[in-house]
Amino acid sequence: MEPLVILLVLCAAIMHAVWNSILKLGTDRLMTMAVVIGMGGLLSPLLIVAGPPPLPESWIFILLSAAIHCLYFFFLVQAYEIGDLSHVYPLARGSAPLMVAAGAALFAGELLSPFEIFAVVLVSAGIISLMLAGPKGAYRGNWRTLAYPLLTGLMIAAYTVADGLGVRLSGNPASYIGWLFLLSALPIMALAIHRRRAGALDFLRSHWKPAMGGGVLAFSAYSLAIWALSLGAMVHVSALRETSVVIAALIGTRLLGEPYGARRVLSAATVAGGVILLHLAA
Repeated sequence: MEPLVILLVLCAAIMHAVWNSILKLGTDRLMTMAVVIGMGGLLSPLLIVAGPPPLPESWIFILLSAAIHCLYFFFLVQAYEIGDLSHVYPLARGSAPLMVAAGAALFAGELLSPFEIFAVVLVSAGIISLMLAGPKGAYRGNWRTLAYPLLTGLMIAAYTVADGLGVRLSGNPASYIGWLFLLSALPIMALAIHRRRAGALDFLRSHWKPAMGGGVLAFSAYSLAIWALSLGAMVHVSALRETSVVIAALIGTRLLGEPYGARRVLSAATVAGGVILLHLAA
């Protein structure tokens, strides 16, 4: 990939880790998610008016991605309700690159060489191992602590492939991203208002600053990521984005008091090594 694409994806990775940390720290994660994503919906007209609308052939992917994102929001909220940031984030993000590699090969013809396959496996193995590099008992044997992060990872892989295909057909990546944010925001906002009713206003009065800040970061992070998908191979963009787990692990240590020892440093080095190999193979 070009250096500009690499820089964009790394910036998106940092932003993504930070807004996930805000979600984990939220006292009401459904409302926090609704405000974060709703903020993206409010900002979406800035992109929608930036040029012509998406070409008709890309709309099926916009609608498909919006539906997948709704499931992604649900599974991510559920995962953070029962799991630590350093458990959920690496497992969800780490399982995605291999799924993206399979999806990109099946639907976009992006076949990988054996060396590239090894690099993607190395990235995923390093990220998933971050989840295991904690104290004994971090995994409590509850099937949901694995199921929800893995389902989140499946949704990440699905919307990455959908957006990778759709943005290339759109003729206008900015407008594609804007419509996607708008359509993705409406269901989660409606659900939060329905469930919290008057409590939604109470939440906004006391927690609007961090939640909206997270929304700006989420909007910026995914906008950069989709733009990168229009410039580089899906699996390379996806794998590079997963370096965000190192940032998330550091945030978990500083803000949440989660353990971060030598094993996690080694795991992060494995991730970095896999990313370097992937770019050498490109």
